[in-house]
Amino acid sequence: SVLSRYENQITILSDYLEEFPETDEPVWILGRQHHLNTDKSKLLLDISARLWFTYRRKFSPIGGTGPSSDAGWGCMLRCGQMMLAQALICRHLGRDWQWEKHKKQPEEYHRILRCFLDRKDCCYSIHQMAQMGVGEGKSIGEWFGPNTVAQVLKKLALFDEWNSLAVYVSMDNTVVIEDIKKMCWSPVQSSSVAHSSAHLHRSALGPNRNTAGLCPGWKPLLLIIPLRLGINHINPVYIDAFKECFKMPQSLGALGGKPNNAYYFIGFLGNELIYLDPHTTQSFVDSEENGTVDDESFHCQQAPHRMKIMNLDPSVALGFFCKEECDFDNWCSLVQKEILKQQSLRMFELVQKHPPHWPPFIPPSKPEVTTTGAELIESTDKLFELEEEFEILSV
Repeated sequence: SVLSRYENQITILSDYLEEFPETDEPVWILGRQHHLNTDKSKLLLDISARLWFTYRRKFSPIGGTGPSSDAGWGCMLRCGQMMLAQALICRHLGRDWQWEKHKKQPEEYHRILRCFLDRKDCCYSIHQMAQMGVGEGKSIGEWFGPNTVAQVLKKLALFDEWNSLAVYVSMDNTVVIEDIKKMCWSPVQSSSVAHSSAHLHRSALGPNRNTAGLCPGWKPLLLIIPLRLGINHINPVYIDAFKECFKMPQSLGALGGKPNNAYYFIGFLGNELIYLDPHTTQSFVDSEENGTVDDESFHCQQAPHRMKIMNLDPSVALGFFCKEECDFDNWCSLVQKEILKQQSLRMFELVQKHPPHWPPFIPPSKPEVTTTGAELIESTDKLFELEEEFEILSV
């Protein structure tokens, strides 16, 4: 265990990251503005607070006989984890929460982190994402694109009762306000334990029943907008609108990168994008007996990478988080003002009503039986044991 931690830290510290230049231009990180000349330390603290997921090795084989490392193929899955983790931090800890090395963190933080550990029984693990991707036509070990990761997160979130997110992935570059409000205001049905593995798709946190989530109300929204911003290269007409998205207080950044190299973009400085890079291979880290996680390797503690925005692959996915309905209403206003103000070549459309030529919108719900994703039932006996446990706890 000590050697594993040592290996992780050596990997991080040996990865040279270019410092920020001296400039008067503001830096935007996930809806927050920073000035290098006056608060560079605050900027670096803000960046290091983001959960940083990278390639890992020496975890249990995916599917029992699959790969025990995602090096070389899991970068977009790791980026999807980072975007989702940022949404969960905003949901439970707030956008202004900061991480400091060796400082005690709230239980919600460790609970969030445990959702992403490389174990088959963690709800957003590399195991769950890779196996859920099979239903999206991706073999285990195959590289994902931004849209595929978005679809996988949308499916996995249905089994995550603790966080209780409504995940909306836009179609045809169009965000439909009516559909989002219908989904976020759908009452969550309290169901008894069914004879299926669906009820076991919970993070490895013990019983994750969120009693508040069983009442009708606005479900926190994770909004993902997959886009194609050009043919072979990003069209310069989209650049200003793309950068505006990082200024919005609801911003979760963007998934994208270069061909077969995925990055998690969290902001920009001038015409350079700022991103967290998952292409560092670290050893598997598990939770301690008390439920905490040795978390230093999950935070990038140096200045992040930057790349010229014109080098961005045109296939991207924007992410936004709206904890309350007023956050979504505010986002819609900002989009109308900042994104749709130009009539030519809009980056995406925001419409009030569901397009009549589309199939009817039905809010996604957890299936009674699932055959995709990581199967968490070891045997029929295990299922009955869990049913008895849930029945006792529900009395």
